[in-house]
Parts: sequence; C-alpha cells; structure tokens
Amino acid sequence: MSSASSPSSSSPSSSAAAPPSDVVARLRAAGCVFAEDEARLLVSAARTPDELAAMVGRRAGGLPLEHVLGWAEFHGLRVAVDPGVFVPRRRTEFLVDRAAALAPPRAVVVDLCCGTGALGAALAAALDGAELYAADIDPAAVRCARRNVPAGARVYEGDLYAPLPAALRGRVDILLANVPYVPTEEVGLLPPEARIHEARGALDGGADGLDVLRRVTAEAPGWLAPGGSLLVETSERQAAGAAETFAANGLVPRVCSSDELYATVVIGTVAYSG
Repeated sequence: MSSASSPSSSSPSSSAAAPPSDVVARLRAAGCVFAEDEARLLVSAARTPDELAAMVGRRAGGLPLEHVLGWAEFHGLRVAVDPGVFVPRRRTEFLVDRAAALAPPRAVVVDLCCGTGALGAALAAALDGAELYAADIDPAAVRCARRNVPAGARVYEGDLYAPLPAALRGRVDILLANVPYVPTEEVGLLPPEARIHEARGALDGGADGLDVLRRVTAEAPGWLAPGGSLLVETSERQAAGAAETFAANGLVPRVCSSDELYATVVIGTVAYSG
C-alpha cells in the first residue's frame, strides 16, 4: 500500500496511436514515470479537448491517475475509484488469487477494510455463486464500493466487524482484510499521490504497521467457518510478525509471496476440530 499503481496493467498496447506530444511532455515534466501510457488513457477518456486539458492539469498537479480517470483496472475488472478513496494496487491481485484457490463452492466471503470493494468484487467474479459482504469505516469508500460489488452483495459502513450481520458469525469461508500496514513514521515517506490524496486511515497501520491487523485477527476465529481462512497483505519484513499474531489467535499461518508483483500475503486458517 505504499504507492498508487502504475497504469501498466490497463494501458493500451504499444501499437496504439501515439498520444499528443504536448500531453506526454507535460506529464513527463510533472514527474509521471509512465507518461506515454498515462497520456493514452487520458486521451481515450476525454470527450473534448477542454476536458483533456483539464484532466492533464489535474494529473500534472499530482492527483492520482485513477482519481483523474475515475476508475482503476484490477484483476480484469474496471473498478470505480472516487476522489480520496484508496486506489487498489496491482500487487493485491496476488491476494485475490490466493483466496480464489482456497474458496469452497458457493463460498461466503467478507471483504473488510474494503475501500473500493475491488477485492471482494474480483473474488466474486472469479468464483461461482459466492455470497459477498463488505465493510469499511470510510463513508466515501462505502459509497464507491456499493457501485463496484455485484448485485446481491452487501456493503456496510462501520469499524471492522461491527456493522456485519451477527448471522455471519461462524459462517465465513474467506475473510479478506486489506488492512493499512504502513508504520506511522513512514507515512510521510510515501509518494504524494498516496499521502496527500488517499485517506490516511487507509494507509497508517500504527507504530509497527500491524495495529489493525491485530484487531482483525483477534476477532477472526469467531467469524470464520471451520476450515475458513483470513488473508491479509503485508510487507515482507512484517510477515513474520503477522504470522505470529495469527498463531497466537488460534489460526494456522502460512506466508505466500510473489516476486513478480512484489507482494506478500499471510494466510491464517481455522483448523478443523475432531
């Protein structure tokens, strides 16, 4: 969660027509590493030259590309992203893939700290007949998520598990929790796109970055079904501490990583009794 995603996964192919050179030059001067790719996306999204100029101006001024476009590509979906809402990162697709591999048929899925709802929406799209619930404490994120989740899914506003229906206790097969995990002292080191334009609550994980993870893990066993799993994203250096927290709360932990996506996921599973 340390920076906004690049447009590489959603950009047109290199064979697409070159974008206007003045647009590319302005984006490059503003420090956009993927200036040509971003220019193509902005040109394709703008309906008029004036709208393009305004969009380029917002991007050059530091607004995340996804907030300028109003969407991000995530796990093959185009996900609506409203101003101020955390932008789903491409590396988090690894968490979705691990969850899909664990999910039983017609899984009950909960997406905590859901932000745009991208994780839950992507997992529901990958599964057959999933029952999806999501929650976030940020009203702006909840409004955004309600536009992204599939029909029949429910999105609740509140702190972690508090707004979820009590009937879900002991029924959840897959619990996704893309918790904030940046240590407080490191939030100021994040790229401006993240620290200025995304809610601090979606980034700041406390002194060691694991405060919210501990809260999620402490209550997870009461919500998970037998054999159910909690999946969280962390940094590589936090993974051991996260795994210890899982074990201390009765979950059987394992750490998975992807060198390609620079992603680390910790999975905690409820052991079957008897």
